Amino acid sequence: MPKPLTVVAFAGAALLVRRALRRRVQGSPLWPMPALDEPVSGRPRSRALRLLLASHETVAEGVVQLRLAGRGLPGWEPGAHLDLVLPSGLVRQYSLCGDPADTSSYTVATRLVEDGRGGSREVHERLREGMEIEVRGPRNRFPLVDAPSYVFVAGGIGITPILPMLRSLPDGAEWRLLYCGRTRASMPYLEEVVRLGAGRVTVVAEAEDGRPGLDALFADLPEEAAVYCCGPEGLLAAVAQRVPDVRFERFAAGVVGGGAFEVELRRSGKVLTVGADSSVLAAVRAELPDTAYSCEQGFCGTCRQRVLEGEAEHRDEWLTDTERGDSMLICVSRSRSGRLVLDM
Repeated sequence: MPKPLTVVAFAGAALLVRRALRRRVQGSPLWPMPALDEPVSGRPRSRALRLLLASHETVAEGVVQLRLAGRGLPGWEPGAHLDLVLPSGLVRQYSLCGDPADTSSYTVATRLVEDGRGGSREVHERLREGMEIEVRGPRNRFPLVDAPSYVFVAGGIGITPILPMLRSLPDGAEWRLLYCGRTRASMPYLEEVVRLGAGRVTVVAEAEDGRPGLDALFADLPEEAAVYCCGPEGLLAAVAQRVPDVRFERFAAGVVGGGAFEVELRRSGKVLTVGADSSVLAAVRAELPDTAYSCEQGFCGTCRQRVLEGEAEHRDEWLTDTERGDSMLICVSRSRSGRLVLDM
């Protein structure tokens, strides 16, 4: 007598599970074990939300603003950002620049980077009103601290995390802002920023005014002032030369720093040197250009690789403690042991 269909289906499913478990035991990375809900050191993963793209509009030359609508959205504070999972699978981070009290939508803006890696072009050219977009967050690595006074420096699209800060400052707060960009037409939210400033905002359009005067801006810096800067790498470096404890926001690819070390790619038979000014991902992709990656900030998990030998210095915000025992995100994490062996 033939077995009931449900029994056959169950038996087949059980066989698949046993095979998958066997592959896992043998070291196959095809079926990762579930993550801990509450990791001890690795941060909890933000739940993904599916939000409606309610508006997609140009707010400055080369800059579009997105309003993502939902219900009962998690709250956020000035300085926070979202991870957007684009239709292509790319993950990009954008600062929230709307009203933190609005629980029905999130607002972000992005500039088109002509020679970038494709994320900004996808936002500008492929996203359309009415689409559903997956987002993760909000997450805040750039919080506004209590201070007797503030100095803000924003370069172009770098105004986006700073704008909510300006709106949230109490009446009578002592602050000033240097807002610079290529031209005034390319500077988003310029009119609102100037209106909020009431004489405390210096606008520098480099095509018309030349380089911003950073020395003058910091000449009489109060000792306990909090200094915030967001913008292109050149601006960040110039401010850091003048103010060692400046608070930065950057979404630049390849977080680096620390000494050089070796990485052996066991399956490929290659030994690479990762310089102090490079990332493991950059070194690996020079040899294996098809290596998958996306955010390059340690948020999305796309570049996760299994560590066979050595001790990783984890700098990501994705892996749990259990996962950090035998894997790493090669876009940001480095080596504590001087040499790593990866299953690549």
